[in-house]
Order: sequence, then structure tokens, then C-alpha cells
Amino acid sequence: MASLSLYLGLLVLCTLALVHCDLNGGPVRVYDIHASNLKRWLFIKPSPYVKVWCGSSFHGKSNTLEKQENPVWPGEFNFANILPNAVLTVEVWDDVIGLDHHMGTCKITIRPGTHSEICQLKRGTVYYSYSYGYVYSY
Repeated sequence: MASLSLYLGLLVLCTLALVHCDLNGGPVRVYDIHASNLKRWLFIKPSPYVKVWCGSSFHGKSNTLEKQENPVWPGEFNFANILPNAVLTVEVWDDVIGLDHHMGTCKITIRPGTHSEICQLKRGTVYYSYSYGYVYSY
């Protein structure tokens, strides 16, 4: 009888540990952000940059890449303790003297694991990868 009680107690603890981990969320890493065929107007090449959010957390913006229709933004954006079903937002902006021009927004609901996304804008396409949770490589 004692072994059955011990077994049930361990089962309950393991179940609570799994639920606890799921409710706390985990880290999100956004990387390999690039775009193709970004167009401004007429024959002027854009000077694009991106802004990245995950849930309500704003991480910041990338460097502006001058006169690039096919930019590849270096680096990555890292978020800690993001809850499940948060929305990952990547905005593309054109650095224009005066008021910057919003070129488009990409939004997805995050899911565990590593994923690559493609987002069609009115004038171009954005590609990026993200990982959510504790991704292990062996």
C-alpha cells in the first residue's frame, strides 16, 4: 500500500511540474530576418529596418540598411519568459527623411519548436525564423 501511495504521489508531482512549465512559457529567439523585392515608390530603393515585438514586449529595431531591396538584417532578437499563444510581430519600415514609411506588418501566434515564416507585404516579402521554448540540439 505504501508503494502505491508513493507512486501516486510521484505521478501527481510530475503532472504538476509539466503544467507549471507550460504556464510559465519560455524564451523566444527571432533570427535570420531578411526580405526580397522591397519597393518604395518610383525608382527609389528603400532604406529598410525592422521592429520586433513578442506579446507586449518590444525588443527594439534593427539597423537601417541603406538602399536595399533585398536586405539581410544581421543579429537576432531574444525575449525571455514569453507565455504560450503570444503574438510575434515583425514590422518593416523605410527610413525616410522626416516621417518613416510603414511598409508592412507580419503577425503570427507562436508555437513551440523552431519555425521559418514567410510574410507577403504589399511591396515585397519578409522571411524570418524563430524558436520558442527550450530548444535542445544533440
